[in-house]
Amino acid sequence: MRFSNFTQRIAGDGAAAWDIHYRALARMEQGDDILLLSVGDPDFDTPAPIVQSAIDSLLSGNTHYSDVRGKRGLREAIARRHTQRSGQAVDANNVVVLAGAQCALYAVAQCVLNPGDEVIVAEPMYVTYEAVFGACGAKVVPVSVRSEHGFRVQAEDVAKLITPRTRAIAMNSPHNPSGASLPRATWEALAALCVEHDLWMISDEVYSELIFDGEHVSPASLPGMAERTATLNSLSKSHAMTGWRLGWVVGSEALCGHLENLALCMLYGLPDFIQDAACTALEAQLPELEAMREAYRQRRDLVLDCLQDCVGLRALRPDGGMFVMVDIRPTGLSAQAFADLLLDRFGVSVLAGEAFGPSAAGHIRLGLVLGAAPLREACRRIALCAAELLQEKRYA
Repeated sequence: MRFSNFTQRIAGDGAAAWDIHYRALARMEQGDDILLLSVGDPDFDTPAPIVQSAIDSLLSGNTHYSDVRGKRGLREAIARRHTQRSGQAVDANNVVVLAGAQCALYAVAQCVLNPGDEVIVAEPMYVTYEAVFGACGAKVVPVSVRSEHGFRVQAEDVAKLITPRTRAIAMNSPHNPSGASLPRATWEALAALCVEHDLWMISDEVYSELIFDGEHVSPASLPGMAERTATLNSLSKSHAMTGWRLGWVVGSEALCGHLENLALCMLYGLPDFIQDAACTALEAQLPELEAMREAYRQRRDLVLDCLQDCVGLRALRPDGGMFVMVDIRPTGLSAQAFADLLLDRFGVSVLAGEAFGPSAAGHIRLGLVLGAAPLREACRRIALCAAELLQEKRYA
């Protein structure tokens, strides 16, 4: 049977990037000693008050259709939190609730991009970006960033890539996979480009509450940007709610109207009980949130400390997020070959940098998703892998 061309646009390297993760999961199911650092799934439980809120909502019978845009109370809570953290004044009419930030990204792309449009994306990029933009027939134009520059985008490099076909710039800060956060001056320069060339800014801010160094800047708060920015966010990382699948878009009322139409024919609303839990997540005083953020910071520092003097390795200090990139180029292996060897011989699962784009070649991404003791052991095994490779290289 024949399938549509669409199926080709959503396949490729991004989908294949998870193969090593699935191999690691299969070995864990067989009882092997595997340290899983290949996915950004927090190892913390969702805070108990959030869980209880969902249970109470279910017991109250909130299992029917809900508002396609999201419950007004939840959208108001999101708007308040966004205004508080970004400085951009918005209300419930500027918010659409969707099934996670991944769904939000897909929906925004469908609503602002046409076939043949170009969207400039920092590369390395999250593994689904290319398929998401390709799904609507748009062309990803990568702006390469280098580990030597901390994987931070330079506005002048973006400017060189703008053509009459450019429709949007998509940025993720703090960045996945590198954890780099863009400084205010860079955001201001990117905003000026958007205004000058009449471009959309798609701002993925899912790690904005997990920032350790510097400040988080939301580009929608900058002059001339509110009407041309779609801000994506979720509770997945900040509240350990990856499996709840709840995210949102903050944008102009016009954009939100189009997103509502798409949600109407694609999702038809999210479960009421999950939205009630999300209201609790956003409004309750939850000391667990700061504890999680501090744990990620401590884990980052632990990895940097453990790998600091390891031959063949250079760990890059992230500004935020829940990942650390490690340069393994001195070992002589590609990142994919190193990751395969690391899993097969040493029982540690990481993602190869090539999965995120050629600029991350020779790097591996490890997630800060284990406690101190297993994370320290994972670093020991990574260092041992690199040391053995260098020894083999020396005597080859």
